[in-house]
Amino acid sequence: MNASNCTSPNIALFEHILLPCLYILVFLVGLVLNVWGMKSLLHNWNKLQSINILVLNLGLADMLNLLTHPFLVVYYFKKTEWIFGEGFCLVTRFCFNLNLYCSIGFLTCISVYRYLAVVYPIRTVGKFTITHSVVISVLIWILASVESFPDILYPKHPEKNTTRCFETTDSKHVTEYLNYSLSWSFFGFCIPFVVILGCYGHMIVVVCHSDTMNRDRKRQILKLLGFLILLFSFCYAPYHVFKNLSLYSRVLISQGTCPKWDSGVFNARQASRGLVSLNSALNPLVYLYVYEEMVDQFVQLLQSCRQIFSRCFKLKSSFVSVPKTEQEAESAV
Repeated sequence: MNASNCTSPNIALFEHILLPCLYILVFLVGLVLNVWGMKSLLHNWNKLQSINILVLNLGLADMLNLLTHPFLVVYYFKKTEWIFGEGFCLVTRFCFNLNLYCSIGFLTCISVYRYLAVVYPIRTVGKFTITHSVVISVLIWILASVESFPDILYPKHPEKNTTRCFETTDSKHVTEYLNYSLSWSFFGFCIPFVVILGCYGHMIVVVCHSDTMNRDRKRQILKLLGFLILLFSFCYAPYHVFKNLSLYSRVLISQGTCPKWDSGVFNARQASRGLVSLNSALNPLVYLYVYEEMVDQFVQLLQSCRQIFSRCFKLKSSFVSVPKTEQEAESAV
């Protein structure tokens, strides 16, 4: 069977409508929340522990990814026509992977830090310093860069066609890329996910059976656990699962086999791309669990935004009412 006989999935709805609209939303919300979070973090720097180094680096990784979203929006709205050059295509895809695995790395370290502080508070108090946080942050950036760098060595456009910017690679190199993707999914996602589940499982048992913590403290810890588990399960897991399944389907098609589940996997893959982009907008919520006063600051931010929109609406209403008044005055004359 020739691969050309396989039915091609309909990409118009996802790539030309849903994805660019979602990227716009993630860019606006993520930019506001990350700027607000890092500003609040720096403003209250002396009140925080060394964990704020990890949270700050998490915000920097998100900002690096968010700055590429406007270019992807243009790309998808122009029906997958890349106009920014081959080099910047590689930079954009590299920034996405770097953000993804830096985010996973920093969230994992934040989880381990919380685990040690809750389960072994006496042993770890004062031992986790700012120097440790800086060293860990540098190592995460280096490891994520090393892990993401091979991705830019694979072609991101069809042969003799630079108007595309593939997220993975072309059909000629898809088998090699699948092996690479499976390896980085294992080391970059599966291992951190197992570490987080192990830490949180033990932490939940300790928190629920603790007689020294008050109810508010327990609730705050359990909220953070629930949020991070949901983030990994909702944003990161579907992306890695369906990305590798989609690559495997492309390998089968290149070998002349048309899998019946290709269309379903493709749709799930496109949906997972939208979900994983949400991590840049959801990660700033970690700030709320690191520093409690940020909750009040976040509420104030929402109230300020609501006041601005209310003023804009009233101003627009006043402009609309002016011509009507003039017409009534002319008719009266």
